Amino acid sequence: MPSLRFNHMELTLPLGELERQRAEIREFYGDVFGFDALDVPILGQNGLLLRTDPETSQFLLITEQKKHLQSPGYDHLGFLHESRAEVDALLEKCRKWKERDARVEIKEYEDLHVANVTTRAFYVRYLLPIWFDVQVIEFAPGTKPEKQWRFG
Repeated sequence: MPSLRFNHMELTLPLGELERQRAEIREFYGDVFGFDALDVPILGQNGLLLRTDPETSQFLLITEQKKHLQSPGYDHLGFLHESRAEVDALLEKCRKWKERDARVEIKEYEDLHVANVTTRAFYVRYLLPIWFDVQVIEFAPGTKPEKQWRFG
């Protein structure tokens, strides 16, 4: 069976919201996660495509719809990083954003220890209808699985 890869996720906002907040969405997600932001004509409107990497097909597509996504709970998309230092640096960046814009929401968690695995994570949400779970999964020495994702 071939490997499954994340391609894209479409997130819908209420009519008019993307146009009002486009610059802020571009700036936050570009600064915090390094997303490239492209305006794309789609579905009769000017959508916003947030690319994780210009050489891959991984992206978030933001559009406006009358029936839009509403997620009052902990629905989220997880971003896996290679090191605790990367996660902590992103958390600090998000805290700085929150100091200047109260719409940045952050949920901080204690490290989760399960057997030989420690997960360091926080959630962040800004102007989009879901949370982003930013995490690193650390393995005790000698317990790293044989198969795991590698960043190229």
